[in-house]
Amino acid sequence: IAWIDSHREWTGKYQLRSKLSIEINFSSSGRIKRLDYLVSVILYYIITFLIGIILGSFGITDENIYGQGMILLAIAPFFIWLIMQGTKRCHDRGNSGWYQLIPFYILWMILGVGDDNKNKYDTSTKE
Repeated sequence: IAWIDSHREWTGKYQLRSKLSIEINFSSSGRIKRLDYLVSVILYYIITFLIGIILGSFGITDENIYGQGMILLAIAPFFIWLIMQGTKRCHDRGNSGWYQLIPFYILWMILGVGDDNKNKYDTSTKE
C-alpha cells in the first residue's frame, strides 16, 4: 500500500502522509487527536454497515432473534475498539474515559481541542 508508511516497528500503528495515525489495538491508554477519532467513528459505521449487508445477504438477519444476536456478535469487537478509541480521545481532553457516556459528548470529542501540554494520561498529541 503506497500511501501508508510504517510509523514504528511492528506495533500495529501506521501513519498516513497527512499526519493521520490510527492505532489498531484494543488499548485504552494514551491519547489520540480529533481527526483520528473522527476517522475511527467513520470506520466503525462503515464496518458495521458492511457486516449488516453481508449477514443480510445470507438471510441471517431476516425477522428473527437469532439474526439480531449474530449481528451483535459480529460487531462487538468493533464496538469495543470504538469505546477504546473514545477513551483515548477523552484522555486527550484531560478527562476520564467515562465521560463518553454523557449524552452528546461525542460531539465535544470530535469538535473540541485536546490539551496542549502533558496531562495525567500521556504526553501531548501535538508534539
